[in-house]
Amino acid sequence: MSILSGKNILLGISAGIAAYKSATLVRLFIKAGADVKVIMTPASKDFITPLTLSTLSKNPVYSSFVNEDEENGVWNNHVELGLWADIFIIAPATANTMSKMANGVCDNLLLATYLSAKCPVYFAPAMDLDMYKHQSTLNSFNKLNEFGNVIIPATRGELASGLVGEGRMAEPEDIITFIEQDILGKLPLRGKKILITAGPTYEAIDPVRFIGNHSSGKMGFEIAKASASLGAEVILIAGPTHQNVEHNLIQVIPVTSAQEMFDASQKYFETVDIAICSAAVADYKPKKTVLKKIKKKDNTLSLELVKTKDILASLGAIKKDQFLVGFALETDNELENAKAKLKKKDLNLIVLNSLNDKGAGFKSETNKVTIIDDKNNITQYELKSKADVAKDILAEIIKQLHA
Repeated sequence: MSILSGKNILLGISAGIAAYKSATLVRLFIKAGADVKVIMTPASKDFITPLTLSTLSKNPVYSSFVNEDEENGVWNNHVELGLWADIFIIAPATANTMSKMANGVCDNLLLATYLSAKCPVYFAPAMDLDMYKHQSTLNSFNKLNEFGNVIIPATRGELASGLVGEGRMAEPEDIITFIEQDILGKLPLRGKKILITAGPTYEAIDPVRFIGNHSSGKMGFEIAKASASLGAEVILIAGPTHQNVEHNLIQVIPVTSAQEMFDASQKYFETVDIAICSAAVADYKPKKTVLKKIKKKDNTLSLELVKTKDILASLGAIKKDQFLVGFALETDNELENAKAKLKKKDLNLIVLNSLNDKGAGFKSETNKVTIIDDKNNITQYELKSKADVAKDILAEIIKQLHA
């Protein structure tokens, strides 16, 4: 899965012959899993039609402040377009458009949107050889670089004039690769390997019955997805759950019992930089598992239970340089119990949930957590989606790693 999957890509097209490549560029962004919207300068429509780009992007194409095709006109909100985008790429970026970008000239919708955008901006220059080397163009490059915009360098090749030299817009495939590599290179967890446990464990009583809990695994899966989006390689050890994820940076290891989760955690722990144990592991299991279904005979049934192995404590006992994070789900004396668990199991962070908080806990789309570090610093968070909670947890880990 591309790092661009799920991203909102805004493609700006200015009036250069290389605009014909924008159709391929849109198609490749879509193939990577991105949602694409296109803004064209009015003159760029002489090189490629909005119909082609709207068909490929499956979104309307914007080129003016007012959509005059609609009765009474409809305003195309450049601010909303700029805020919608996760990435803004201007390709081709002509000398004219880059000069306007560098100097704040705002005489069309593309430029107004550029000045409104809060996201990373990439631009792929396209022009003839002498224009590319002209001092005014070089000044534009320098200014845009100072603004934090990222140039995708033009390549050397045959130009529209018939000359051969620099100025040819990078090929669409190379533009995609450049953006992917640039994003990956800036991700704070790039090069880190993270072990995450998620979901419940099921402890067999007989072939059809088990001891388990109500954990859905969603919190752990959201942490895994957020970790991968920040560039980490993830090993996700997941108990029985309906959650699923497909990402080329996430390896899912399915397990059922606490023993299987223990074995998998032990196997991979020494190879990782960070371990986040969010699974709701059963504390007890039947001493004996009956091989055949237990028949209903008496009014009562007695089961002898024994403790399962403590995964988190076992990892704390063998950790070297790993950053270890645990979870504590409590119903009373929450802070005291969480602090005791943090110290006893030699954790770097513990994430506290309270079942007394409405909207937190199992089978919920939301969670409310308190994070405590090994120096007893306490940070409390409001009720949020589990996806946002995952981001908060990783932000705290990153902060601790760079402290």
